[in-house]
Amino acid sequence: MQFTTLVAFTIAATASVYGAPIHKRIAQVISDSTTKWEAACDAASGGAQCNQVAVASFSTLLAAPGPCEQQNAADNMIDLAKTLSSNADMIKFAQIFAQQPRNSPTSLSVPYCQSAPRNAELNGLFQCQFQGDNPTTFVGGITVGGNGTIPFGMSAPVNPAGSCPANPSGPIADGSQLVDLTQNPGVGGTTTSKNTTGGSNSTSTVATPSAIPSSSSANSDCGEDPAESTPTASPTIAASSAAASSATPSSTSGNFKLANGQNAQKLNAQFATLTTTSLCTEGTNACVNGAFGQCVGGTYLTQSCGSGLICAALPLVNSAGTSITCTTNADALARIAATGAQGGLTG
Repeated sequence: MQFTTLVAFTIAATASVYGAPIHKRIAQVISDSTTKWEAACDAASGGAQCNQVAVASFSTLLAAPGPCEQQNAADNMIDLAKTLSSNADMIKFAQIFAQQPRNSPTSLSVPYCQSAPRNAELNGLFQCQFQGDNPTTFVGGITVGGNGTIPFGMSAPVNPAGSCPANPSGPIADGSQLVDLTQNPGVGGTTTSKNTTGGSNSTSTVATPSAIPSSSSANSDCGEDPAESTPTASPTIAASSAAASSATPSSTSGNFKLANGQNAQKLNAQFATLTTTSLCTEGTNACVNGAFGQCVGGTYLTQSCGSGLICAALPLVNSAGTSITCTTNADALARIAATGAQGGLTG
């Protein structure tokens, strides 16, 4: 049974704008950036991979991932589309996602990726900026013309500043989603493939973004398979999570499902001990006081999941491991109970 994960991260960045002494908060619901892509994937019979890739992808819009992680995520979205008869809508929405503005903790423009994408469908695409971002200075205090301020393959700064192929008139309004503003990714011949609701092999493995540090822990970031990318929530959790992850992909279906449920319970119990001042490893994620937490500067920066939602570790359905995401309390309880684990969220 496939569950629909409800995710509503509201990400706020506070910084000085244009040298003024006031601070501006820029918020966006990052999960909205992949909603249409995930719907197209579901319609194409992509199965559980749709939500896993979608959640891993929108996580790259946070401030911590590197400049190419969003592009890598869009590549993963297209890789999956190509296993589903090159679904045209999935490719189109992946192209638009690749151009969605990213969060900036300092209200400065976000640097552009400096390497080519894997898929030709992404050639020449780069992210727009939000209108509240300083158009002349990039994160790190780099002025226009410096490293990372000109998209890969271009020899001159973006003009107008903050624009992208899908929105060539300039930056988009703070907090808005490009996919809600246009259905045109701004490239010629987006795809000539037939848009189909059928699929080839829905169990094909799709590479996950490299934005998330790998480890041997069971603590997976936002739906990614821990065999591919698994950050640890904290030094304490790192040790205990690794010990808890006894299930392997070679385990029988019943065994790994039960182990997934039990490991999710252990993580939730460990998360209950965390606070925003708990020490952590840069870039790792956890649930902190019911909110989604990302480690920035050695402590957790938390973001509310939204009304009616909680952050929780959940068992993966089709492979060994767990995920961290925002969902309803009832959905989290149902997912864990479906594995045969007893004792609710924390065991």
